[in-house]
Amino acid sequence: MGFLDILLGRSKAVPPNLDQLFSLPSAAITLETAGGWHATGTGSVCFKSAEGGGFTALRAEVDKLLALDNGKFSSVTDSYGFTWLVRETTPDNLEGLVTDLHGVNTSLVDAGFGSALLCTLVNFSNGSKSLGLVYLYKRGSWYPFVPVGADRRDNASELQIKSLLGTDLRLESDLARWFPVYGAPGL
Repeated sequence: MGFLDILLGRSKAVPPNLDQLFSLPSAAITLETAGGWHATGTGSVCFKSAEGGGFTALRAEVDKLLALDNGKFSSVTDSYGFTWLVRETTPDNLEGLVTDLHGVNTSLVDAGFGSALLCTLVNFSNGSKSLGLVYLYKRGSWYPFVPVGADRRDNASELQIKSLLGTDLRLESDLARWFPVYGAPGL
């Protein structure tokens, strides 16, 4: 970071560490034993669509990934225009789910579309509420998201989950960056 960056308040982005996805299975054990949250077997990768040739190339790469995976993934576009590549497995196959999500992320990064990646989401449930553990690429960190309606979230549960996972995952310390992902697949 240079002198002008310091003066202007700019910070250097944390490079995404896609291997952090592999820390999720051990965090899931903590969630289950200490909090009663169980993996649902659903996870997704979210990216933003671009205009013009970049979008055409990105869409072609995504379509190629979808064709190669023998129907493992489906593609959903949400009401905000973000594309979610959704993978559903059995709830007891969290390691396989994480491996598949990592494979999609790596393929998109290797194809030059790393800047289009927004987040990876892995879904959990405690029987009455849904939880999404969200990995932010541009921050290199995780945060919990617990929706309780179309436009409300359970902040108390999110903070409890943060305290449970403090040593298992690299959690986002800036709570203002815990963006809601209402309408995300599986939540």
